[in-house]
Amino acid sequence: MKFDHSQPLEYSTQQNQMNILGFWIFLGAEIMLFGTLFASYFTLNNGVGSGPSGSEVFEITPVLLETIILLTSSFTIGLATHAMRINHKKATLAFLAITLLLGLSFLGVEVYEFINYYHEGLTLQTSAFSAMLLLTLGTHGAHVTFGLFWGLFIFLQIKKQGFTVGTTNKSFIFSLYWHFLDVVWIFIFSFIYLKGMM
Repeated sequence: MKFDHSQPLEYSTQQNQMNILGFWIFLGAEIMLFGTLFASYFTLNNGVGSGPSGSEVFEITPVLLETIILLTSSFTIGLATHAMRINHKKATLAFLAITLLLGLSFLGVEVYEFINYYHEGLTLQTSAFSAMLLLTLGTHGAHVTFGLFWGLFIFLQIKKQGFTVGTTNKSFIFSLYWHFLDVVWIFIFSFIYLKGMM
């Protein structure tokens, strides 16, 4: 295995570089998925039928809380990556753990929000608007849930094996995934919630 010592460990082999490139291509496919969901939502968001509209059910407090939590987690995963690059294992694990706890908190608020929507009469069957809203939010939430399990496995691997070519590569790719989820959430916050409250 040929090492490039001028690069950070996660980029130090050709295989690692290919893994990162492959993940960027995967994120391109994820952009298409969320792009399709957003396009469908914008096409159908006026189709409320006899159900409530966004302006009737959206609440700013939980949405702001979700946004603050997720943006903070983006910062902490960045700190975890920085700590990894300067070879601070304890700091990497601490920031990774904080990121995962923030992700779990985000999901907790989202579950609370979904329960409120249900009590307001918003289900997948209520209207075209409600179906696309819940599908878009649910798809993002499912990605966050998957990210929590993935991040936990990486946490355990770093704790056991330390910083290796493999663990640093996986950790860096995970950080790209987590940042991507935050970017998607900014679009959800801006174009679904804020626009819907107007």
